[in-house]
Amino acid sequence: MLFELATDSVWFPSPEFALRDPDGLLAFGGDLSPERLIEAYRHGIFPWYSAEDPILWWSPDPRTVFTPESLHVSRSMRRFLKRTSFQVTLNHAFEEVIQACADVHEQANRGVWIHPEMLAAYSELHQLRHAHSVEVWHDSQLVGGLYGIAVGHVFCAESMFHTQTNASKTALLIFAQAFFAAGGALIDAQIRNEHTTSLGAQDISRQHYLHKLRTQKNTLRTNFWTPTRLKA
Repeated sequence: MLFELATDSVWFPSPEFALRDPDGLLAFGGDLSPERLIEAYRHGIFPWYSAEDPILWWSPDPRTVFTPESLHVSRSMRRFLKRTSFQVTLNHAFEEVIQACADVHEQANRGVWIHPEMLAAYSELHQLRHAHSVEVWHDSQLVGGLYGIAVGHVFCAESMFHTQTNASKTALLIFAQAFFAAGGALIDAQIRNEHTTSLGAQDISRQHYLHKLRTQKNTLRTNFWTPTRLKA
């Protein structure tokens, strides 16, 4: 059963009602208001749809995540991180990062899902300090990064991009190390792919993921999201 969301309420059905085919599709409709988006992420739900489609809401099972124990930095990547001149920052250029993610997806013909409505909605969430970005710089140029939503000690990574080799891996690894050191419990990658698997992503059941969202036993350092430099 696929649920249609009302426009006058931010209520969501339980993710347990999500379809198996396509995996995780739960509902359609509603809007991208900050209140609805925050409610969605708090319940393990996220929007993903093309500009010509209605808003579609998903909660796949299993869920692909990084944990402090699963994060994997290969020997070659460790060597790269030691010698690279990349600089990594947190929350210095959110709108530039999300626009770059949209541009890279479009150029690679991966489908246009970070369209203007999504850009505006997540930029507003950033202003409200719910959405955050990681930036990778080379010679003062933005060459990679990622953005996502913070839900307590869980970070829901939405998309990443790179224009130079290893820039997106650098963004994720440097951010993950800082996030976990500050008390973070999970980085949600949503769905498994070759890139995230190589960095240690693992699948957990949706039930386990939702339990992590609800319990929030870890306390993320209060000032963690303050704009800062993560790697000089």
